[in-house]
Amino acid sequence: MGRPHGRDGSFWVEDADAPLAVGTVVQVGEIEAAIERRDGTDDRPLVRLAGVRDRESAAALRGRSLTVSESEAPLAEDEWLVSDLVGSEVPGLGEVRRVLAGPSCDVLEVGDDGVLIPLVSDAIERVDVGNRRIEVNREFLALDEPPLADGEVRGRS
Repeated sequence: MGRPHGRDGSFWVEDADAPLAVGTVVQVGEIEAAIERRDGTDDRPLVRLAGVRDRESAAALRGRSLTVSESEAPLAEDEWLVSDLVGSEVPGLGEVRRVLAGPSCDVLEVGDDGVLIPLVSDAIERVDVGNRRIEVNREFLALDEPPLADGEVRGRS
């Protein structure tokens, strides 16, 4: 949640990645409330929640995460919850330890060596959430090539 706007309890939402329409139920810490007002842009929405009636109440919530349930913002075909990915097995590399937010895409940290795998279609061949398994394109990720010697640079052919 961002800074308050006006006197009625409205506030800016920073880094929104869900539609946040009027009526959407959101979670802010222990508070669950419906969105009563929605203005601003999709990138930077201005909202007011039920029960947040003044600037001071909105200011008290600043900096907290505002989350939307999966039923309010269903995932697209090529989207996954972090909880679905962490703990999944990447054959030959190990278990996904965590998902890191990168500047252009999220990145999986895999195995004891902390191999980083970008969550892009060139690198990820298949995500099987049910079996907790992620298949990767080892050639694209250069995982089968021998390590470079000190000072050696891999060239393009």
